[in-house]
Amino acid sequence: MPVTNKIKEIRKAKGIKQLEMAEELQVTRQTFTAIENNKYNPSLELALKIVKYFNLRFDDVFQLEEDEDEKG
Repeated sequence: MPVTNKIKEIRKAKGIKQLEMAEELQVTRQTFTAIENNKYNPSLELALKIVKYFNLRFDDVFQLEEDEDEKG
């Protein structure tokens, strides 16, 4: 079950620049790009920091997607 996120959409809707958010959360912009593009899952600590940064609920930002073969 892959984990996906809505970080890019939320960030853009709030008018936050990627570099600004990456610096605030103490990660590189490249790491943040990979997270936004669902190429890399953040650590639990970073995921919680992201949710707190946006002041949203965890499931408003991150979703656990069902694999096609698990939908049965």
